[in-house]
Amino acid sequence: MASCSEQPRYGCGIFLLDIAGLTKAQKRWRIAYLAIYASRVMLSLPKEIVSPKRNNNYNKVLHSQQAYTALHVKPDTSTTSHIHVNLTNEAVVGRDDHVLHNVDHEVLVEMVKDKNLETLRELEGVGSVATSLGTDPENGIPDDDQHVKKRREILGSNTYHKPPPKGLFYFVLEAFKDTTIIILLICAALALGFGIKEHGGEEGWYEGGSIFIAVFLVVVGSALSNFRQETQFDKLSKISDNIKIDVVRGGRRQEISIFDIVVGDVVLLNIGDQIPADGLFLHGHSLMVDESSMTGESDHVDIDTIDNPFLLSGSKVVDGCAKMLVTSVGMKTAWGAMMSSITRDSNERTPLQARLDKLTSSIGKVGLTVASLVLVVMLIRYFTGNTEDDNGNREYNGSRTDVDDILNAVVKIVAAAVTIVVVAIPEGLPLAVTLTLAYSMKRMMADQAMVRKLSACETMGSANIICTDKTGTLTLNQMKVTKFWLGQEHIELEDTSANSNLITSNVRELFYQGVGFNTTGSVYKPASSDSEPEFSGSPTEKALLSWAVLDLGMDMEKLKQNYVVMHVETFNSEKKRSGVLLRKKVDNTIYVHWKGAAEMIVAMCSSFCESSGIVKSLNDDVKEKLEKIIQGMAASSLRCIAFAYVQISEEELEYNDDGKSHKRLKEEGLTLLGIVGLKDPCRPGVKKAVEACKYAGVEIKMITGDNIFTAKAIATECGILGTDSQVIDGEVVEGVEFRNYTHEERMEKIDNIRVMARSSPFDKLLMVQCLKQKGHVVAVTGDGTNDAPALKEADIGLAMGIQGTEVAKESADIVILDDNFSSVATVLRWGRCVYNNIQKFIQFQLTVNVAALIINFIAAVSAGDVPLTTVQLLWVNLIMDTLGALALATERPSDELMKRPPVGRTEPLITNIMWRNLLAQSLYQISILLTLQFRGQSIFGISEAVNDTLIFNTFVLCQVFNEFNARNMEKRNVFKGIHRNHLFMGIVAITIVLQVVMVEFLKKFADTTNLNWWQWLFCIVTASVSWPIGWVVKSIPVINEPFISFLKRSLRSVFI
Repeated sequence: MASCSEQPRYGCGIFLLDIAGLTKAQKRWRIAYLAIYASRVMLSLPKEIVSPKRNNNYNKVLHSQQAYTALHVKPDTSTTSHIHVNLTNEAVVGRDDHVLHNVDHEVLVEMVKDKNLETLRELEGVGSVATSLGTDPENGIPDDDQHVKKRREILGSNTYHKPPPKGLFYFVLEAFKDTTIIILLICAALALGFGIKEHGGEEGWYEGGSIFIAVFLVVVGSALSNFRQETQFDKLSKISDNIKIDVVRGGRRQEISIFDIVVGDVVLLNIGDQIPADGLFLHGHSLMVDESSMTGESDHVDIDTIDNPFLLSGSKVVDGCAKMLVTSVGMKTAWGAMMSSITRDSNERTPLQARLDKLTSSIGKVGLTVASLVLVVMLIRYFTGNTEDDNGNREYNGSRTDVDDILNAVVKIVAAAVTIVVVAIPEGLPLAVTLTLAYSMKRMMADQAMVRKLSACETMGSANIICTDKTGTLTLNQMKVTKFWLGQEHIELEDTSANSNLITSNVRELFYQGVGFNTTGSVYKPASSDSEPEFSGSPTEKALLSWAVLDLGMDMEKLKQNYVVMHVETFNSEKKRSGVLLRKKVDNTIYVHWKGAAEMIVAMCSSFCESSGIVKSLNDDVKEKLEKIIQGMAASSLRCIAFAYVQISEEELEYNDDGKSHKRLKEEGLTLLGIVGLKDPCRPGVKKAVEACKYAGVEIKMITGDNIFTAKAIATECGILGTDSQVIDGEVVEGVEFRNYTHEERMEKIDNIRVMARSSPFDKLLMVQCLKQKGHVVAVTGDGTNDAPALKEADIGLAMGIQGTEVAKESADIVILDDNFSSVATVLRWGRCVYNNIQKFIQFQLTVNVAALIINFIAAVSAGDVPLTTVQLLWVNLIMDTLGALALATERPSDELMKRPPVGRTEPLITNIMWRNLLAQSLYQISILLTLQFRGQSIFGISEAVNDTLIFNTFVLCQVFNEFNARNMEKRNVFKGIHRNHLFMGIVAITIVLQVVMVEFLKKFADTTNLNWWQWLFCIVTASVSWPIGWVVKSIPVINEPFISFLKRSLRSVFI
């Protein structure tokens, strides 16, 4: 260390370091003091270095009130042996607190945003910035909660200010914008005004006020449902945004939430990761990022320490691996500022919703036509003097009739016509879709599936092919090395000490190189000698590191001290191998190591190594024996990975055009080190899930990068393939074979393929395209960055939540949180359930629409009056739209759904079965209510008011009983599993209670009168007849041709 006299620019004065005659303890004390003093000086430098002036006057770097002390300690033999220095966590936190307050953070923020190399040079590089932030580039920040909390308080949290979610009031206002609601409000206001003028304030408000209250209830019911949906989407959005990131804290690799990252963190980046914050490149290999989300540029950007060390939040890693230093988080990043201004669109229209919008529009037009006819007929009847008031007097008497009475009567007629439109327009259909999608999304989340795109919920119900990965989806992804071949020699793994003696030290050293450096994993050894090492990384990497450390005795820390990594070629799904270039520090010898798919690595080798260290030629006979070894391990469901190396000279290094970085590693003439077999057992229950999918008419195709023998073994174990004797020719192919087919051959053979081995992401994409061209609805699972095109191309993309990269997740429609194929089968069940629930509600609502329209039209044309008043029809609309949707849209999936074939792309939304059911129920309701309308008074000897109440009460109770029929469109037993649907039972009970209140207690509001017990009994019995009718009707077979097509064809044959 240079003396203080040589550093006048620091202004530290004269500091005497007289260690002569000091004991060891006093020397440690003196060194500790100097270390603290020096760190304070160095860590305060960036305050001035990154100041807006950006000058290099280091005299101004130190804090203006920094105190300096000359320390001289005299020897004290009586106490020196007991002097210790203990820097506690509190001391560290306090010191770093001081450092962080001295950092001009805004300059760092702007430097990274602007990619300003000049400023970075003034700061003396990335290492100096790391020091200023109190970060050790290798070990990260201290793994201490208090320390992290302090950083978050001083430098900000990695969150951004999201626009507040839409409140209930917003949806109430949106509901009031509906044209029919506005017309009804105008009618209500006019009726209120005329009523008060005619009957006074005490009684005159009833009619207009009733309409106001009824409209308000409908609006609030709709608004509450939409608000609930918005809240649900907001919760799912937060879960979706909570990405897990690997960081190094206190020298230990750990996984944390993206929201927990703080300035100064060291983040580990691999292919497919999203960069969680703005930062600087510390070190890594072949790092390329996609900044299109930030800059709009599609070209990938190379990242290095010299020309471009800047990493922007929101970008994606497309190649390589790296460590980055976080310099700014949250709102101080460009990504955070951009995201805070974006409102998540929860009004996404799914294909089914688009179809329902057309259906709603068509039914609305019919309702508008009927309402217009009713309006015209009732106006004609009124102005021709064919209507009477409550006292039996003629309402219209020409010029003698008061203008206010005429206007009041016209308002009533218009209100009745508008109400018919309100009831006719099935506003509940979009609501039902929204409710069932929101409900299913919530339940699917509990079943380990997170929906990113609403359309996937319904599309999954139509899927008839699922293309699935093997590793982690069909298997547990819990790897363990169970077989080890060194050359042609099988090494037993049970006896570790025997292995150490059997394999010579130089061969073990080569394995250490190949495993320890050619990896994206890491080993953390706790301070306690009794603690087991902790392994991080992918399951494959953890298994290999565990084997090398525990079985071969690899010491990772010692290994890092002896070698320098010169270049890394990261694992690629197409190459199926990864490589590393090393230089040994002692003698500068250079090694190339490759690791990957066994048969591919063996093909690159010209020799092999024995346990004694002797290298022998890899002739055809040895290759054939090795192939049999690989096939034998693969047939036992083992993943086979081989290790190979070659020692090269400086002259053999291959450079790229700029002459700076090593672009290609030697790929031929390698020496085979050994082959390991990793066991990855099948997931429990996966065979049952595969069988359930097959039973449901959904074909499972397994696409894997493993070799053909491993693929066949796993596929057989999972039930995708039969036994060897049952495997048909063409059911198992390799990716290279599939891609080399002509287009015609692929289209001919694709339906027969069950397993594709050694496939690349391009092969998966090609298969999806071919299947879609043949008319299949395809779901695809994927986890890698290169799977993104196939996930986007598929009808339903299913990304893996644990092993999946952020690129894969963003390309997918649904994220399978536990990477389990059983969860994929559950998503299939929910997809069918969504579609089925919506069809149930369509059947239920159209029954009400048809019955209400025909009853009101016939009554208006024949009698000049509608049996159901405006308030009554609005009440029916409320229970039909909101409560009915809640009751039927929240049915959970049943096993029966998985016994049906998939719903085709072109299958009509309203099936013949639905037409059969709704027409039967509508005809029954129409016949009963019209009988009551024209003959009810004479049959029962009751007044008109009681008869009108009977009609209203019977009509509502018919809908209640028909809700039970709608629970199952085909099965006669509509009560099966009803005890499990508490919401359905609760809504039915609420509807009945409210109906009793409407009839018995809100007589003036609902324009009803009291009913006695036998009249109630009549209403209940009449409505309950819909159950036996439904039971009988479901016995009637239906034709296969869609009803509308059949009707059009029949009409053409009659008139042409």
